[in-house]
Amino acid sequence: MKLRTLSLLPFSADSGWPEIERLHPMLAKLFAFIVLPLSLLPPLMLYYAGTRHPEAFFAQAASKDWGVIALVFFLTEVGTLLGMGWLIRQIADTYGLRVDGHSAYLLAGIAPIPLWLSSLGLFVPSLAFNAVLSLVALGLSCGIIYHGIEGLGHTHEDATVGSIVQSVIGAGLIAWAMLLMLVVLL
Repeated sequence: MKLRTLSLLPFSADSGWPEIERLHPMLAKLFAFIVLPLSLLPPLMLYYAGTRHPEAFFAQAASKDWGVIALVFFLTEVGTLLGMGWLIRQIADTYGLRVDGHSAYLLAGIAPIPLWLSSLGLFVPSLAFNAVLSLVALGLSCGIIYHGIEGLGHTHEDATVGSIVQSVIGAGLIAWAMLLMLVVLL
């Protein structure tokens, strides 16, 4: 997969998705070379921000065990990813759109890339900067899900795709909120 291909995914079902479908990447390779390294970024950046400049982000953060938080965050993140692949397939099937298991897990593995990369913003000790960066990343992830379902499901029925995306993004936002609450509570 080329970086140019990945950069087109949030913006069109006709750009990038046909190439990904043609390549039909093995899920094990996707996990080993894209998902695993990128999903390590948020826990590592949480650890960095929590130990280097906790006062910029978290009240009473100096007393937290950031190593444990990073590990739990990572494990929860991987579990959520597996659940999202299953959920994408089930919701698409409910709406009569055939998205096979491979495509569903492929989409679940690609969709969070902007969110994972946005964690690099934690190098900047500014809550406002990171909030804006996270919202932009969330928008890009939503675009990837929308156009991914459209492209991999081979449909341009906006109402069907919109309904599927709304359910998937709703579940994803709940999972994201729970991950952030995990950080606050631990």
